[in-house]
Amino acid sequence: MTSLSFFRQMLQDVRHQKLRTLLTVFGITWGTVSVSLLVAFGEGLQKRIEKNQHGLGENIVIAWPSRTSIPYQGLGKGRRIRVTEDDIAALRREIPEATFSGEHGRDKSTFRRERARLTPEISATSPIFAAMRNVIPASGGRYVDDLDLDRRRRVVFLGDKLKKDLFGDEEAVGKTVMLDNVPFLVIGVMEAKSQDSSYSGRDEGKAFLPDTTFRALFGERYVDNFIFQAEEASQVPEATRRVYEILGRRLKFDAKDEEAIGMWDTTEAEKFFRVFFGTFRAFLGIIGSFTLIVGGIGVSNIMYVVVEERTREIGIKLAVGAKPRFIQAQFLLETLTLTAAGGALGFLVTLGVIAVFPSQLDEYVGTPQASPLVIVTTAALLGIIGLVAGYFPARRASLLDPVVALKLA
Repeated sequence: MTSLSFFRQMLQDVRHQKLRTLLTVFGITWGTVSVSLLVAFGEGLQKRIEKNQHGLGENIVIAWPSRTSIPYQGLGKGRRIRVTEDDIAALRREIPEATFSGEHGRDKSTFRRERARLTPEISATSPIFAAMRNVIPASGGRYVDDLDLDRRRRVVFLGDKLKKDLFGDEEAVGKTVMLDNVPFLVIGVMEAKSQDSSYSGRDEGKAFLPDTTFRALFGERYVDNFIFQAEEASQVPEATRRVYEILGRRLKFDAKDEEAIGMWDTTEAEKFFRVFFGTFRAFLGIIGSFTLIVGGIGVSNIMYVVVEERTREIGIKLAVGAKPRFIQAQFLLETLTLTAAGGALGFLVTLGVIAVFPSQLDEYVGTPQASPLVIVTTAALLGIIGLVAGYFPARRASLLDPVVALKLA
């Protein structure tokens, strides 16, 4: 019965003070929308950038053989370092916790099909390269496999843009293209992906060949670069150290000579962005929280006005035996209910904005995401603000002296 009386009193107050209640709920609603939308947009932007980064690959390091900068065992500096497939095989054997793939590149060969003539970047690799670099075949096709390497098959895998330039809207898989007047069978086309960084051009415009076929056709012995991937980002520094150590032993250069093998550790950028976006989202959350706190202050002020208006009612209740905790609980319940109503409406507005957010903008700023963490955190903040905003007016009401309250009324 006590709870029922609480709600009856609250509904009566709402009917008598419609404008005041509306403004109170609106302040909380606006604060909730500010917090949740700002954090949701920050999270969406982070997911978009992570997706673009992973277009190049996850936890990978790209390495380029270069020239020594430190004398080693009587050999002078400036000596050119060349890496072969045998060296890549040695790395696979001695560092089993990482995956390795050599890569040969070429940009001087012409692809021809009917009237189309193009000179795209050619990348000759092993089958594992596709998984390491997130090169995913579209439905109906495949990437090069071990049998292609063993038999030195003349097959080619096309980036989606290169396929469009050569074949237009036609199906490409199973058809032939001429590479320097040598026929190659198209075995697959890359599924379109987001990629914001590269080291020899975007994958969408490349042609991928089996490395054995490439070496036989062009007489290439040394890799242009090689890629390795650790299972976890935390394993990359140790794998990098061992790569220098093993290749230094095999190719006669100092393992501390980082210029002998230039490396691009993509996990470093990911670490930076994780820290950056963690801070960025926290900043957005704090800015939005200030708006919510302002709304809470408004609720507290309004509840003080309610206490003043209902001084006579409070005095009568206390005079006939109502306990102070009953009065305090009544005002706290009203405050928390109004806060909850404003918060729920704010979440609905946020979800509505997310639902109608233009998909065309996803490529630039990502799609805002209201994750469970955002919702739980905002709800907890709402509860704290509602409790604090209602406590002091409720405490003041409960401490009124019945005689004084009746006289003031």
